[in-house]
Amino acid sequence: MRLRLFGTVGLTLLAVGCGDGGNKAPDGLDNEPVQQSLKLETFNDCAALERYIEDTATKQMRANLEQQKPGYWERFGRGTRGGVVFGPMPTEDSAGGGENAGAGGQAPKDSTGTNNQVEGVHESDFVQNDGTRIFVLSGNRLYAHRSWPAEQLTLAATLEVEGWPREMLLDARDRLVIVSQVARSLPGTPAKVGGGAGGGMMPVADMACYGFSCGYYNADSTKVTTVDVSDVAHPTVVDQVYLPGVFTQARRVDSNVRLVLSDAFRWPEDVKFWVEYSEDLYKDEGKLTKAIDALIDQNAKRIRANTLDQWLPAGKHVDAAGVETALPTSCGDFYRSNAPSSLGFVTVASLDLDARTAAPGRTSLVAEPGTVYASRESLYLAHPHSWWWPEPGQKDFTYLHKFDLRQPGRAVYAGSGTVEGTPVNQFALDEYEGVLRLATTVTTRIPEPEHEDWWWGRTTTSSRVTTLGVKDGRLTELGRSEDLAEGERIFSARFVGPRGYVVTFLQVDPLFTFDLSDPAHPRKVGELKVPGFSTYMHPVGDHHLLTLGVHTDPNGGCCGTRALKLSLFDVSDLANPKETATQLVGEAYGWSEALYEHKAFNYFAAKGLVAIPFTDYSKYYTTYDDYWQGFRTELRVFRVDLAAGISPVGAVPMSDLFKTTNLPQWSYYYAPEVRRSVMADDYVYAISDAGVRVSKVDSLQTPLVTVPFPVSTP
Repeated sequence: MRLRLFGTVGLTLLAVGCGDGGNKAPDGLDNEPVQQSLKLETFNDCAALERYIEDTATKQMRANLEQQKPGYWERFGRGTRGGVVFGPMPTEDSAGGGENAGAGGQAPKDSTGTNNQVEGVHESDFVQNDGTRIFVLSGNRLYAHRSWPAEQLTLAATLEVEGWPREMLLDARDRLVIVSQVARSLPGTPAKVGGGAGGGMMPVADMACYGFSCGYYNADSTKVTTVDVSDVAHPTVVDQVYLPGVFTQARRVDSNVRLVLSDAFRWPEDVKFWVEYSEDLYKDEGKLTKAIDALIDQNAKRIRANTLDQWLPAGKHVDAAGVETALPTSCGDFYRSNAPSSLGFVTVASLDLDARTAAPGRTSLVAEPGTVYASRESLYLAHPHSWWWPEPGQKDFTYLHKFDLRQPGRAVYAGSGTVEGTPVNQFALDEYEGVLRLATTVTTRIPEPEHEDWWWGRTTTSSRVTTLGVKDGRLTELGRSEDLAEGERIFSARFVGPRGYVVTFLQVDPLFTFDLSDPAHPRKVGELKVPGFSTYMHPVGDHHLLTLGVHTDPNGGCCGTRALKLSLFDVSDLANPKETATQLVGEAYGWSEALYEHKAFNYFAAKGLVAIPFTDYSKYYTTYDDYWQGFRTELRVFRVDLAAGISPVGAVPMSDLFKTTNLPQWSYYYAPEVRRSVMADDYVYAISDAGVRVSKVDSLQTPLVTVPFPVSTP
């Protein structure tokens, strides 16, 4: 693991370039160059917006079908066999605390809330709490609990939510904003959505929701339900908004909620992405080519025949009295990028909870979704440049768009920029004193001398931190660090004030520290070898990091030691960073959602405790019954002391709840493991789709109260 520490970076301006592609695609479908002067442009009128959508759709449809022609990939070193088209060879890679809302009566002295990346910027999750109440979304229901005093934990109310509930936000004025996915809820929505490059149509049916036939997989719209929870026993729906698009993330600052929606492209029903199969056709390459050309022409006419209302269905608003109001699309709210992008729509929808009757402000891009980061005043969207196919000379690039959030009910476009590399997740972005810091791994494709027939070459990687600021309406590079860790990738990143921390991995590597206090001369200061890697880093005070990751055998190999690992790093002296404590968690087959979802990682600073979900199988199984006998899921709690290190406190077991539910199977709709936790004073709550359980810290194995959820009928 490499852990890198960065100070404030700025000033230095470096030019960025990209390699020229050697191979050219047939029929003009060339790799498009990276746009270095990135910007968003509004549309002069609705006709221009419709024309741009149809031009982009036609281009993507054509590219998809051209690649199905006989001999297409043969021009790049691949061919066909028996009329079946084969694609390119696979590439070879190298190597918090929450707000206390007014529930009245007693409340704990200290409690945890959603683990937010930025203080004051609340992130949506399927669990929300304020110290005295815990709200959980499971299945198609909201479960509202009185959680304090802990010994009196009770389920106060349930509320059925339309569609597939995803996440929610709770504000200080007892308003719970629930986001769910729904299908065919908007007027004019076609019966088919999806498609995209390389894909076909996915039917949306009015059917019961079982397995993978519902929820996210068929949803085409997002519903935002505002619920008054001032009386926890009687939650009351006060507002409903339906918007086109699939929910990605949400943030709340005070009364302003920002939702990022990704709208799958709504292809006309009669557009087809393959010709009907017949043995004679696929045996005759000439006939197949003509049939594909004819289908391209037919599809183009069908795309041009669509209207803007069909491309962009209106939303709707439903007030507390049930009165519906249409929320039509405003063409002036749409932006197009001058960079190449996959087809789709990304919308930042802004809701002011203090102005419920106002229509949500929408700012939309004709672009693909990507990484979302938000500070109190800004929101950034980051998405990668897309290459049609790999070839030596290419590099990864990320397109960045910044939006100003200081205006309630509206996200205002501030500027765009292009950066080499791609971020690992939202923690690779951070805004500090108006400067965006971005940690990226740069993948460069180079020739493979030992295999001249590998036209796609091979890749090499390095990592860096780049800083950007808005200048003359553009996100301009201010400075960048030296390239780090050739052949490795960033596994986690975190920025705290004027410092940054980056972890890269390739079996056993040094932990490097860097001093970037002088932006023009970043320098390596210290080095420490640490096996394994961290996927999440949490600041503890000003000079320590608590990390969760994977410990690996320093000697490598297929059968070496592997376990989850908590580590404590002292980074007070950049010249001598130290791993002061470690704690292995479980064995080779154990896992935790906290490895890839920061909201599952719960650090309770007031008590020096950290809780993570943990799931494992205690033995092999041969039958269904054995599966549940061997299944183990629990909430593990550890004490973190800067002087004494990390020590186990115990675990809240939850496996028994799932063994009694007797469901025939578990899918994405229900997860059979502990996923979240809440800590309040000397009590710990474990939360899963089966229910909520609370224990005292000094006797975690002996639950005080368990509130099981009745199994929802999807």
